Amino acid sequence: MPVTDPISDMLARIHNATRVSAAAVEMPASQQKVALAELLRNEGFISSFETKSLGSPQQKMRIVLKYGPKGERVIQGLKRISRPGLKVYRPSKKVPRVFGGLGISIISTSKGLMTDRQARKSNIGGEVVAQVW
Repeated sequence: MPVTDPISDMLARIHNATRVSAAAVEMPASQQKVALAELLRNEGFISSFETKSLGSPQQKMRIVLKYGPKGERVIQGLKRISRPGLKVYRPSKKVPRVFGGLGISIISTSKGLMTDRQARKSNIGGEVVAQVW
């Protein structure tokens, strides 16, 4: 069954996997999902990710989740902000902060996906895709 919002599907899979303390989660891959996973890895929310082709046109992506030394979740929450029915755009001066900088807002800009800090530094606004804390 086709998914109408693949980014929400990705965030829901990560959220559900962290709730049951799963080591990894698999999902269909796309360029935007790979860019989002790379951003999460660079910010320290996930350990790693990999894409693999299974001989079919559809690629799979495997995300290895990250936990603290006592098994506590690194990703406490995920929230999809902009969705297909309601796009949320913000200029560079009004890009939202998450918990005073403890989390990140993921912004889709003309230069690709970036965090709220990178968008403010580059003076670029865009679509607020999601927030992670």
